[in-house]
Amino acid sequence: MNARPPYRRRLSRRATTVTAAASLTAVLLAGGCTFGDPEPDQAGAPPTFPAPTATPTGGGIDQQIAVTVLASGLQVPWGVAFLPDGGALVTERDSAKILQVGPGSDTDGLAVEEVQTIDEVDGGGEGGLLGIAVSPEYATDQTIFIYYSTAQDNRVARLTLGGEPEPIVTGIPLSGIHNGGRLAFGPDGFLYATTGDASDTGLSQDQESLGGKILRMTPDGEPAPGNPFPESLVWSLGHRNVQGIAWDAEDRLYATEFGQSTWDEINVIEPGSNYGWPQVEGQGDDDRFVDPLVVWPTDESSCSGAAVVDRILAAACLRGERLWLVELTEAGTVFGQPRALLTEEYGRLRTVVAAPDGSVWVTTSNQDGRGEPAPEDDRILRLVFADGGAGRS
Repeated sequence: MNARPPYRRRLSRRATTVTAAASLTAVLLAGGCTFGDPEPDQAGAPPTFPAPTATPTGGGIDQQIAVTVLASGLQVPWGVAFLPDGGALVTERDSAKILQVGPGSDTDGLAVEEVQTIDEVDGGGEGGLLGIAVSPEYATDQTIFIYYSTAQDNRVARLTLGGEPEPIVTGIPLSGIHNGGRLAFGPDGFLYATTGDASDTGLSQDQESLGGKILRMTPDGEPAPGNPFPESLVWSLGHRNVQGIAWDAEDRLYATEFGQSTWDEINVIEPGSNYGWPQVEGQGDDDRFVDPLVVWPTDESSCSGAAVVDRILAAACLRGERLWLVELTEAGTVFGQPRALLTEEYGRLRTVVAAPDGSVWVTTSNQDGRGEPAPEDDRILRLVFADGGAGRS
């Protein structure tokens, strides 16, 4: 694996303002979705973002959301993880590149720089360079973690940028579909990874297999203390293909999951619990399995990434081409009806993350072979809610 010379991409300064109905106003305001001003990051001044073309106005029957295109011309951006300086590392699934977006800027906006190509990646189908996570101790250890496909398996590796990946978990089942791939550090300081059934449904119920699971590990790839099964990385099982995880203020873990043909799900994840695939899709009637928190028809969802901001759980959907917003209660249940945002505005949405400045970043996935790419695709979008001025503009 060799680092390639960096390059810079110009960012589009085009921005739009999306108007949502009064029902969305209610869910945002009731959920306290003002976000407020963040704490200063470790590097001091935040990035300077392109300004939206219209200034949102809060209140009233029409709640406005300012959407800025931060980056364009990307190739299936899959994972996003923020650095202490406010910049973000972004993986491209098919090119196997790690990009850095910001915090540097020029007259056109933020800079996009190629940092590294992971030569060991052997993609195809839904495989490739997928999730990325930044060490909680990055300021001192300069370590990041990646999830990627090789010719033999899916795996998790750690590395310093420009260095050789050091695999810490190998043997995650591989297929052209259902490879999972999300990585994130939980509030407990341990690394979580999501896996798919790799088109072999029996793996999800096999406790000895890493397929169809959510895994929890130390930064060395060892089973984390407190895992429910002795000497095992497995945190939960019975999953078809989880590609999104996020925690709320009470440290509850939520996961987005692709169903087969009828229902897609959001689940509340408990250690050792079984979520039923392949015996159950959506709501079931079997005490052995945990029912999902939310289900949607697959043509309205097929959600990949997930993020929690205040009491709002956001899910970025591929086939559904929308961002679902679910208001959570303190008990981890759903308040009211989920609301859709950005429906068919930007095509397939892959990843949603809460940025350090309080805004929300969303990536499109129209270059993945299943979308209809626009000339600017793929893109990274930045959402700022009018009622609280989320983030800095």
